[in-house]
Amino acid sequence: MNIVKYCKDSYAELAHNTTWPTRSELTHSAIVVLFASILIALVVFAEDSAFKAIMGLIYHT
Repeated sequence: MNIVKYCKDSYAELAHNTTWPTRSELTHSAIVVLFASILIALVVFAEDSAFKAIMGLIYHT
């Protein structure tokens, strides 16, 4: 019976006590995550390119 009570309590928590974001909040958060991901990808790309250039100078390839 503990599992049934847990499921009922979980549903009640999600259905009645959880504050869900609005569409505009969700869109704003998605845009922030998108730009942060692109920025991190660009930084990693720049670091990789610099490392490749340095290794090319060291090993003359």
